[in-house]
Amino acid sequence: MKNVLSMFLMATLLLGGTTFTIGKISVCAASKNRTETAQNKQNQLFGSSKSKLAATDPDFTQTMNNFIYGDVYSRGKLTAKQRELLAITALTASQTLDALPQQVEAALNAGATPIEIKETLYQCAPYVGFPKTVSALEVTNKIFKAHGIKMPLPNQATVTEATRFDDGFKVQGEIFGAEHITNMHKNSPANQKHIANYLSEFCFGGTYTRNGLDLQMRELITLCAISSIGGAEPQVKAHVQANLNVGNDKELLLDAVTQCLPYIGFPRTLNAIACINQVVPANA
Repeated sequence: MKNVLSMFLMATLLLGGTTFTIGKISVCAASKNRTETAQNKQNQLFGSSKSKLAATDPDFTQTMNNFIYGDVYSRGKLTAKQRELLAITALTASQTLDALPQQVEAALNAGATPIEIKETLYQCAPYVGFPKTVSALEVTNKIFKAHGIKMPLPNQATVTEATRFDDGFKVQGEIFGAEHITNMHKNSPANQKHIANYLSEFCFGGTYTRNGLDLQMRELITLCAISSIGGAEPQVKAHVQANLNVGNDKELLLDAVTQCLPYIGFPRTLNAIACINQVVPANA
């Protein structure tokens, strides 16, 4: 029976576009060739440029491209621009910068502005550190120069030295609840109050308050940055809730983490999904 079922599944997959039911499980066979889908998406993002790896490792390259652009890029409700900004986030956080120039090019082709790309990198800094962010900025600046993009870009800061704590505290409260942030500051041990202040002043005051990206996108970037570095599950869960608080639903969070999968691998992706499911029930 299993052999017959396997042959039937294989036949329908080869034919494509067939939906059938086995017990209570509905199975939809692929209606489009993955290789064709992947190639079309790559043409949109990268034009006619060819991967050097295809000359030495053609089968691996095909497997990689089919998965990234045939599978991952073809599911969910993220826009092409969002996908590329999150890919840039994952590459920056994991510091796999050899792949970054191509994704910056793709982000521009997908409609991301230079400011949106730069703000994505700036948003990563509190979570992955300055050195990783600087390295990613240096790569990005080379691409911008090649495109004739004049730098520095217009300043997106909205706070001053005098207002950065108050403005940061305010946006923290909008995301996590003012009472929660007040208690965080109130209950911080004396020798750790500087960390609570840094969070309000730098992480939120100096970063979240900037123009160029809305709060929903900044929280998606934060979630993906923290998920990409690994080992930060408490912070991942905190920012799952933060995303929900600013209006990003569970489906969008799963889409965002899935978009990072080709760049960070299954273990960190599955850990992030487990955090999402702990905050929002698995079938919600």
